[in-house]
Amino acid sequence: MDNFSPHLSTKRDSRVGEWAAANNVELADVPTNASYLNRIECHFTALRYFALDGTDHQSHEEQSSMIRRYIARRNRHKDDEVVRAISLRAKVA
Repeated sequence: MDNFSPHLSTKRDSRVGEWAAANNVELADVPTNASYLNRIECHFTALRYFALDGTDHQSHEEQSSMIRRYIARRNRHKDDEVVRAISLRAKVA
């Protein structure tokens, strides 16, 4: 987990901790400014590259559509070498 405030507020609001316990999830914090240690970040790098970089979307709906289309394509083509190469460049942990 990064330092996003809901992740840090388990003393005041126990919902995140309760969800983790109910779903057999172990929460692990990463240091501030170390998002490269968060294993999901490499997937956001590929999403940014394919759906957001160099674009000028006219609306939030258009941008959301591009993101949904990327995710749908990514899920259909799990072994795409280009996406894998971009993700691996960002993956260090």
